[in-house]
Amino acid sequence: MWKNKSFWTLIGFFLAGSGFLALMLSLVGVQLAWLSWLRAFGGSAAFLVQLLLIIGGIVLIYLMQTDFKGEDS
Repeated sequence: MWKNKSFWTLIGFFLAGSGFLALMLSLVGVQLAWLSWLRAFGGSAAFLVQLLLIIGGIVLIYLMQTDFKGEDS
């Protein structure tokens, strides 16, 4: 089903990395340009979305790197 594991792993790293970066930058009052629309919903909603980016990225990386069949590639 997941034939492009490296592509999805890269997407997972992008999600987790941008979530971490957005979270760290929000501590000093700076926003990433592509996530600036989150502030319209309030600070707690923006924080929740940033946490979901981090968790979703880590889960995606884990799923793509796990061998569910138990076979070595």
